Amino acid sequence: MLGLPKATELNKQLPKSAIYVKFQMNTAAKERIDRDISRIYIVNEISAVKVNIQEGVEVKSFFVVSVILKRKDFDEKNVIMLSKLIPQNMVMVLEYEDKAKLAVYRGKLMQTEWLSKEKVSLELKGLNLDEVWENVIVQIGGLTIEQGRTLDEQIRIEEQRNKLQKEIDRLDRLARVEKQPKRKFELVQRLREYQKKSEELKDE
Repeated sequence: MLGLPKATELNKQLPKSAIYVKFQMNTAAKERIDRDISRIYIVNEISAVKVNIQEGVEVKSFFVVSVILKRKDFDEKNVIMLSKLIPQNMVMVLEYEDKAKLAVYRGKLMQTEWLSKEKVSLELKGLNLDEVWENVIVQIGGLTIEQGRTLDEQIRIEEQRNKLQKEIDRLDRLARVEKQPKRKFELVQRLREYQKKSEELKDE
């Protein structure tokens, strides 16, 4: 799976019932997960023992977990909850019918696009597992770490940029259809403020 070494392969089902019991989840939380998630399997373990890569200082191993979905338009909160409940470095392969995407949680949920299952792959790149894990997050998040930034700083900046861009797009739409001159002027002024903030973020 994902083009990973055969030595890393596992096939261990993680029963949802065991997760519910371990984390003492209430009925509402169970129902939310049940609406979206059918089954969960641990399918790969990436560790120094199983691949020819040194342990990291922080990352000794990470897991690939297959999450079989009941619907394509799943609630991201359920995947985030799953990430937080399982206290391991974890890449999730979200599968729905013949499609799949990769997801990882690092302060926020990052995902690839949906692809046919056979086209989904994961590259193990780095001299140790700290580097490999960081590069996995970069791959899935589609990130480019700018010079002088850490991974977490880059994720934070990208999140701010995305929020600003959404607000810019919203204000632009409102300004285009607004008929009242005073209101239109106010919207355009706010739009310019957000555009200025966005430019300042790019220059940081």
